[in-house]
Amino acid sequence: MDLFAPRHLLIVLAVCLLVFGTKKLKTLGSDLGSAVRGFKKAMSEGEAEEHAPAHAGAATVASQPPELAAPIAAASTDANTASQPAAKPA
Repeated sequence: MDLFAPRHLLIVLAVCLLVFGTKKLKTLGSDLGSAVRGFKKAMSEGEAEEHAPAHAGAATVASQPPELAAPIAAASTDANTASQPAAKPA
């Protein structure tokens, strides 16, 4: 006896229709379809990231001469200290 015989699947479908109704099953089906599409999209984006160079941004910074890289680092530390409030004298 086959577990997934067409007769068994029809009975299960009929019971689901009686319990949930057609509107709820349509909503569940569309939600499931959009979830599967989102999962496939995320999987393909993950594979694309795997094949892309890992340190693409680091290569451009490292290729700059030290004279150009130093002012950028100094400007970022000045910006960090400017955002902090000055200490009040006690």
